[in-house]
Amino acid sequence: MKLSNEIMYQASCDKNPDFEGVFWMAVKTTGIFCRPTCTARKPKIENVEFFDNTKDPILKGYRPCKVCKPLENPDQTPTEIQKLLDELSNDPSRKFKDYDLVKRGLEPANVRRWFLKHHGMTFHAFQRMFKINSAFKKLQQGENLIETAMDSGYESLSGFNESFKNVFGMSPTQSKMEKVIDLKRIETPIGTMIACADSNGICMLEFSDRKALPTELKQISKHFDANIIQGENPHFVTLEKELKEYFEGKRTDFSVSLSPVGTDFQKQVWEVLRTIPYGTTRSYQEQANILGNPKGVRAVANANGLNKISIIIPCHRVIGSNGKLTGYGGGIWRKQKLLELEKAILF
Repeated sequence: MKLSNEIMYQASCDKNPDFEGVFWMAVKTTGIFCRPTCTARKPKIENVEFFDNTKDPILKGYRPCKVCKPLENPDQTPTEIQKLLDELSNDPSRKFKDYDLVKRGLEPANVRRWFLKHHGMTFHAFQRMFKINSAFKKLQQGENLIETAMDSGYESLSGFNESFKNVFGMSPTQSKMEKVIDLKRIETPIGTMIACADSNGICMLEFSDRKALPTELKQISKHFDANIIQGENPHFVTLEKELKEYFEGKRTDFSVSLSPVGTDFQKQVWEVLRTIPYGTTRSYQEQANILGNPKGVRAVANANGLNKISIIIPCHRVIGSNGKLTGYGGGIWRKQKLLELEKAILF
C-alpha cells in the first residue's frame, strides 16, 4: 500500500498527525529529514524525497531535523523520568524536590510540563497521588493501618487519614472493602500504552495519546465500581512479555487473560475480531457477515471503535472493502505499522 508523493507532500504541508510514523520527508537542498508534522517551512515538492523509515535517509547522508527530532518517539517516557518512576515504585514514600531534580541534570519546569501532558498533574502532585495510591493497595492487601501510614512517609495517622479522604472520599478503614483496578504505563516501539487489569485479566490496553482514553477510564471505573490505581498486577507481567515478543516478530497470538468491558453485542464483535489470523485482514462487511448480520456493517464498525484492548483484540486487522485503512483510535499510522509488522496481505 504505497502512498503517492503527492499525498505525502500534502500531508506534510497540512502537518497531518495521522501520517506520523508512516513516512519521513527529506529535503535535498538542506540535507535534513523531518516528520510529517514538522513546523519548519515546507520546500517545493521537486526538492524532497520520502522514506518509510528513519534508517534509509541517514544512510543517504540526511541529518535529523532539530525542530521535529524525527529519531525520537514523542510519547515515550524519557529515560531520566523513567528512573524517577522506577524509584518511586520501589519506595513510594520518597519525595523528590526541585533541588533533587536539578542535581540529576533535570530542569524542574520540563519535568512539570511532561507530567502535566502525560498524567494531567504536576510531578509533585503525581508523587503525592502515587504515595496515597500505594497506601490504598497495601491496605487492600491486609497490611496494618498505622504501619502503612508511617511507611508511606506520613508523620501522623490523622494527616494520613485526611489525605486519604481527600483523594478517595472515604476513610482508610472503609477502603479495605473497595475494589481496585490496576493501571500501568507500557512502552512500545510505536508509543506509550496504558494498561488496566483486574483480578480476571486485562480490561484496557490503549495508546496514551488516544483522545477517548479519559472517557474509557471512567467507563471501566464505573463498570467495576472500582478505583483505578497505578500499580502492579500479575497479568501485567504476562502482557509485557507477550507484547515485547509480538513487536520483535516472535509472537503471532496472545495468551494473556482478558476482562473486557462492553455490551454483549460488543463482546461478540470483539470475539470475532480475535479470529482474524495474524498476517491477514478482513473487511467490515465480512465481519458483519460472520456475525450473521450482513446489513449491520455500521454497528460492527462502531463496536470495533469501542474496543478498549488494542493489538490483543486486533481491530487493526479490519479495513475498508476497497482496501483502504479506515479509522483507528490509535491513529492510522499505527494501524499501518502494525499491519506492516504482521506483513498483512492487504486487498
